[in-house]
Amino acid sequence: MRLSPFLAVFRPALPLILGLSLGCSLSLLMVSWTQGDTDEACGDELGNGRLIHSGHIRDLQDGQDGDGNEDFQPRIVPYHKDPNKPHKKVLRTRYIHTELGIRERLLVGILSSRATLNTLGVAVNKTVAHHFHRTFFFTGLRSAKAPHGMAVVAHGDDRPVWLMYETIRHLHQHHGNEYDWFYLAQDDTYTQAERVMELVNHLSAGQDMYMGRAEEFIGGEERARYCHGGYGYLLSRSLLARLQPHLDSCRNDILSVRPDEWLGRCIIDYLGLSCVENHQEMTYRYFELQKNVDPEREDSAQFKGAFTVHPVSEPFLMYRLHKRYNQIELDWTYAQIQQLQNQINNISELTPEGKAGATWPIGINPPFRPKTRFEVINWEYFTEEHIYSCADSSPKCELRGADRADVNSVLETAVGRLNERYQPQLRFRKRRLLNGYRRFDPTRGMEYVLDLALEAFTQKGHSQVIAKRVSLLKPLSAVEIIPMPYVTEATRVQVILPVTAHDQDFVGNFLDMYVMNALDTHDNALLTFLFVYDPFDAQRVSQTDVFAGVKAMIGEVEKRYGDVKIPWISVKTEVPSQVKLMDIISKKHPVDTLFFLASVWTEVNADFLNRCRMNAISNWQVFFPIHFQEYSPALVYRDQQPSAASSFASEALRDGHFDRHVFEEACFYNADYMAARTKMAADILDNDELLESMDVYEIFVRYSGLHVFRAVEPALVQKYVHRECNPRFSEDIYHRCVLSNLEGLASRSHLAMALFEQEQANST
Repeated sequence: MRLSPFLAVFRPALPLILGLSLGCSLSLLMVSWTQGDTDEACGDELGNGRLIHSGHIRDLQDGQDGDGNEDFQPRIVPYHKDPNKPHKKVLRTRYIHTELGIRERLLVGILSSRATLNTLGVAVNKTVAHHFHRTFFFTGLRSAKAPHGMAVVAHGDDRPVWLMYETIRHLHQHHGNEYDWFYLAQDDTYTQAERVMELVNHLSAGQDMYMGRAEEFIGGEERARYCHGGYGYLLSRSLLARLQPHLDSCRNDILSVRPDEWLGRCIIDYLGLSCVENHQEMTYRYFELQKNVDPEREDSAQFKGAFTVHPVSEPFLMYRLHKRYNQIELDWTYAQIQQLQNQINNISELTPEGKAGATWPIGINPPFRPKTRFEVINWEYFTEEHIYSCADSSPKCELRGADRADVNSVLETAVGRLNERYQPQLRFRKRRLLNGYRRFDPTRGMEYVLDLALEAFTQKGHSQVIAKRVSLLKPLSAVEIIPMPYVTEATRVQVILPVTAHDQDFVGNFLDMYVMNALDTHDNALLTFLFVYDPFDAQRVSQTDVFAGVKAMIGEVEKRYGDVKIPWISVKTEVPSQVKLMDIISKKHPVDTLFFLASVWTEVNADFLNRCRMNAISNWQVFFPIHFQEYSPALVYRDQQPSAASSFASEALRDGHFDRHVFEEACFYNADYMAARTKMAADILDNDELLESMDVYEIFVRYSGLHVFRAVEPALVQKYVHRECNPRFSEDIYHRCVLSNLEGLASRSHLAMALFEQEQANST
């Protein structure tokens, strides 16, 4: 049984049509933009009212379109520097697309009002606005409370013609050089965004164009037509540039109640252009929605192919239309997928491999073929209750959480697809899962093989239990690029190192690594020690300081590097809670400080500090790395000495594991920590026990609202150490500490070998 996969269909991009003559293009490559006015023939067409088209210069004031089928005749315009002209300061643009005159394709303007902006305007914004590069909502008077997330432009006058006049003037003045096309519609118009974008991508931006639903003027005596505003219309950039000088004359001379009729009359009288519905074999399709029509039942070809629908009387109807058109597009996509699969299947017969060359599912990358046994992708075996490939290397663990939901979803899909294929002759019902296998193939997605015990029912009511094997695939869809705020590797990192009396023996190694990887390399990092005294040691600090040796080492480092100061802070507490210590540190540093909360077993290096800077983003993300913990040498190597190759990081990572139970290391900004602690203040109410039961990681998860990034960090390697677990901490923190010690001893194979050797020794 082979199930049809989901597949994203990619349409090839149209070739770029260059609207400038070759001479201007060569000039752009040979010279830089200069500050001041220019007398060159390649000046901006919005500035001098001329457009270079198809290799010839034509005046836009004559209102002629020219021959659209004329062959392109390139002209080479030689560049000669005039020695009589004074030298001008060279001014280069910041981005190359600005210098080359590359613009966005479409800007959308929605004509609304104060009464409908919060209803129909919001509906338009939620349904189609996010499909366009930029969408503006134009109103006369701004409402008392503007909708959130909408770009609203208020002109100060609710008169419809005045609103249209100000909108056209605003588009040319502020966006005339940024877009090739401008689409205007009313807020009671539903727009099929993808179809409008596809139409614009097929039209040439170098021609004057006024496109929409052509409507007769009142009286109907002339052949010229205007575009009905209810169905939206397209204006080209060149038309907008030609129309701009005549807007004031149109406002004073043309009397009309309808804004779309006023605009059409202005374009006809001063530019000689009429609204068109067809151009370059492209048709502007629309649909007039009758009253009390159910979009779910509308099935006409005109409705299915429409770019716009009008009139939409209420927001709920707008959402219903959006749902209906999404379903139409989805059905069309599935039909295209099926058609492409059939074509691929037919063509595969002509290939050397024949039918076998068309791997299932058709249209998806073939399975990964390993070249060596080390590249083989393992299958995970599972049942409805257990999975036999666990994160902690256990042979069997309970199926729970996302894994359980995934298995249930796959089983439901498999039975549903079987019923779709065999009904009405047979109907299946799942009895149980006999065997399940899954693996993730990075070239295609997640693969499943299911052995199902099914109860099959015939049309006559007879039933029988059968076993059926099905294969399923969740293909990888389009990769989504998530926008992230700008970060830099030049940010200073403030390393915070808490030290207790039990940990001071490991400070020497930490300082050696810090000096070698930060001070010697002049890395932009500062170190602060936090000495944690228990009450007994704090009383005797004047006679015997338990941290005297550590302070002496700090003094030696400061003496060796004269410009380096390593401050320390002394704290007295019975329970060295992470939160209590960070509260003290946070108050002594600016809010924009980037903290790296380290431990005495951390080996600081430049690679990790850079990743700390990149992964911790102010007011966006905090970073909790999972360090690599080396196993106990006494168990891993026993009587053998580690090889010289194990000194390299790639080899060292084989003799340890990523300790996911430890949350001591963290990178975050002081402002983010202070904001989380402020939200937490209402819960603690001076309850110190609650502070002792939480760590910094839990505070960010529960109170920050930021993205908590938890990932393995190969550059953060720690030597083996048996940690002292403080029973005064919460049960969860203490339990994690014990698990870290147990799992950090050695791998299962090493422990098994040690037990085997011990039994062998005892038996002899």
